[in-house]
Amino acid sequence: MDIENDKSGDIEVGEAIKKYDEDKRFTYEDYASWGDDARYELIDGVAYMMSAPSMTHQKISMEFSRQLSTFLTGKSCKVFAAPCDVCLNGKGRKDEDVVQPDIIVVCDDSKIEENFCNGAPDMAIEILSPSTSKMDLFVKLKKYHQTGVREYWITDPVAKTVSVHILQDGQYKIDLYESHETIAVTVLDGCVINLADVFG
Repeated sequence: MDIENDKSGDIEVGEAIKKYDEDKRFTYEDYASWGDDARYELIDGVAYMMSAPSMTHQKISMEFSRQLSTFLTGKSCKVFAAPCDVCLNGKGRKDEDVVQPDIIVVCDDSKIEENFCNGAPDMAIEILSPSTSKMDLFVKLKKYHQTGVREYWITDPVAKTVSVHILQDGQYKIDLYESHETIAVTVLDGCVINLADVFG
């Protein structure tokens, strides 16, 4: 799939949840100063307010976290669950691309700051919802590809499938898994996720 030339990302995304005027570009420094309890993501400096996840979403996220955390006990890579800010371009407080994936795995400790991950994680997992599906399927997919996220999983709670994107030779190789299958995590040698438990 040619992400760079894919025009499907050139769409209106999350119009109902935009918080600020598109004409102004914000950074993580701006976002961190807003001081309210709402969650946001910045894409090219545009702020998007995030809605609260459903109970099904939370259940799936918790099970992914449980399996990954169990595998990573005593290992150097770390797993984090949302809300966790990720400055994708590694520009820290000046970054204009700041996302909150549902799950991330980070194997480079130098990227882990007190309040955010500074740089692309090794792995990101997003769980689709009606308010975020376009963002996850198109806009964030493109951003994750551009910033070098090595493994990106898009989880569909309705279809009970996981679309796995593995970065190889500058492109994402894509495989689709169903709820009765297991997935070997490419960036974590020996780690296998049981989808029957995730969707059960």
